[in-house]
Amino acid sequence: MMEDDYSKVIIVEGLSDKKHIEKILDDNTITIVCTNGTIGVERFEELLEYYHLDDTDVFILVDEDESGMKLRKQLARELPHAEHIYVSSEFREVAATPMKTLASILAGKRIGIDLNYLAK
Repeated sequence: MMEDDYSKVIIVEGLSDKKHIEKILDDNTITIVCTNGTIGVERFEELLEYYHLDDTDVFILVDEDESGMKLRKQLARELPHAEHIYVSSEFREVAATPMKTLASILAGKRIGIDLNYLAK
């Protein structure tokens, strides 16, 4: 994928979240970006420029814990156009959310998923 081919970007906290989501996706226009927790101004500017976040459909999908909520708040300020995706506080973590549940949540946001995960 070329640098300017980003159609949709999902921002997550960690690599385990990214890997969990990648299994479900059936859409090669989606890029998943890991922040590895809160991000500094310089790192955010790099992401903003590289992924064209001001001109791209951005989704924020982070854990329902203190660090996830802090990151969500930070990203909401920087990317007011971003859509927020929430996992149930029952699961707390994106990586701990069952595949079927996560597939349903992503499909609800018009994100292409492997439909087999809705049947499992």
